Amino acid sequence: MQSSNKLKIGDNAPDFSLPNEDNVSISLDDLSTHTIVLYFYPKDNTSGCTTQAKEFSDLIDEFRALNTIIIGISPDSTNTHKKFIQSHELKIILLSDKDKQVATKYHAYGEKMMYGKKVFGIIRSVFVIKDKTIMQTFYNIKAKGSALKTLDFIKENLK
Repeated sequence: MQSSNKLKIGDNAPDFSLPNEDNVSISLDDLSTHTIVLYFYPKDNTSGCTTQAKEFSDLIDEFRALNTIIIGISPDSTNTHKKFIQSHELKIILLSDKDKQVATKYHAYGEKMMYGKKVFGIIRSVFVIKDKTIMQTFYNIKAKGSALKTLDFIKENLK
């Protein structure tokens, strides 16, 4: 994927409407009164994705104090999301993007390197959205530490 295709600060956030772990449809419009942290991750219950989800959950009170909602999106099913949330006591919203259409709109799906090979898949990415505008992008972010990095950005820039 060419970097010129990536979303940039100031771009309009692509709209979405996806089912959560309870099969309730959540859209960008539903959340527009909050700052939104939208993060794309490859798969529930894998080590990196579990670390990332738990770190966001551990910091949830700090994010809430800043009027910020955390939403994770992966191609996993709503049922898999529900089990993932329950087994790790997650406190974040997970949405199912089975056909990867939303990930594609956010340029978080495409060619990436995995174990030295080019493959197509979810590119771990975090977006900070306020008033339907991209305030920050973190493409190819490491799972560990991404929640704190995102929280620090919000504290410093979106008080």
